Amino acid sequence: MKKKHVNILNENDKGVDSFSNTLERANLIGSQYQKKKCLVLSGPTGVGKSSVSLDLAKMIGGEVISFDSMQVYRGMDIGTAKVSPLEQEEVVHHLIDICDIKDPFNVVDYIQLAKKVFNQIIARGKIPILVGGTGFYIRSFLYGPPEGPAKDKEVRSRLQEDCDKFGPELLYEKLQKVDPEYAKTITRSDQQKIIRALEIMLISKRRVSDYKIEKQTFIDKDVDYRCWFFYYPREILYERAERRCDLMLEVGLIEEVEDLIKEGLCENESTSRAIGYRQCIDYIENGKRREDWDTFVKEFKKATRRYIKRQFTWFRSEEAFNWLNFANMDRKGICKLILDDFFS
Repeated sequence: MKKKHVNILNENDKGVDSFSNTLERANLIGSQYQKKKCLVLSGPTGVGKSSVSLDLAKMIGGEVISFDSMQVYRGMDIGTAKVSPLEQEEVVHHLIDICDIKDPFNVVDYIQLAKKVFNQIIARGKIPILVGGTGFYIRSFLYGPPEGPAKDKEVRSRLQEDCDKFGPELLYEKLQKVDPEYAKTITRSDQQKIIRALEIMLISKRRVSDYKIEKQTFIDKDVDYRCWFFYYPREILYERAERRCDLMLEVGLIEEVEDLIKEGLCENESTSRAIGYRQCIDYIENGKRREDWDTFVKEFKKATRRYIKRQFTWFRSEEAFNWLNFANMDRKGICKLILDDFFS
């Protein structure tokens, strides 16, 4: 399937009657529809996925399955832009706040839980709405978990020692030499993915890129997945994301991280390197000096922009996703467009 780019200048021109007709048709078809259907909503950080998913869930009787690798952790609220308790009361959300901060958690654990929740939602006659920007988790859910050998504690320990001694950049350069194709998909500072890639190659004697899916085929052929990638033009998105970084700091991100450090945040390799949390940890450990503030904020925003760029890169290879440009669209128009497609 070739992905389509959708760019509507002004959905308001279609009028209220058109939107009402869409909802009436959704209610009618939704009550009669027997085949399993699912909405998958993704996009870069700060684009507005949660707001749209809440609107859609209320309209069609949906339940949200969060596909954010960090929102599973209790206490990581501000830095992950987790939906509020009130919003979770209005719409049922799953796979949020299911782990303590020190708990190990990987994509295989996640997919097992997500599949179970997905089937329970279908059994209740509701519509699953998968929402999140963690492309690796979404891909694994749609096409099956990744191939590759299980983790080896001894190999991983040696790689971690090298990383601590020489830095992730040196290991990244090694990765570039042995698997340049995979190296292009991650950054030289992504320690976790660099170590895992080298671990896979040391154990299996195969490059990580050799494990890639040759043809994207949904693992569950009985489900009609309608997949969307939301975006704004890059300059608009970067501005939105930087404002969100400022807001997170205003409402207490540093205090959140200080509390989580006491609970073991730094003992978890994944959570301690999450965007915003990594930068906060460094700032706190350096004594929260006033002269370091500007550098801290700059690094936080730079890491966020880099992540957005990686999300764009990742989803360009996802054939099932229709790309929807949010520029000059309101939420009503966005929802109407998605529902027209969903119930077609």
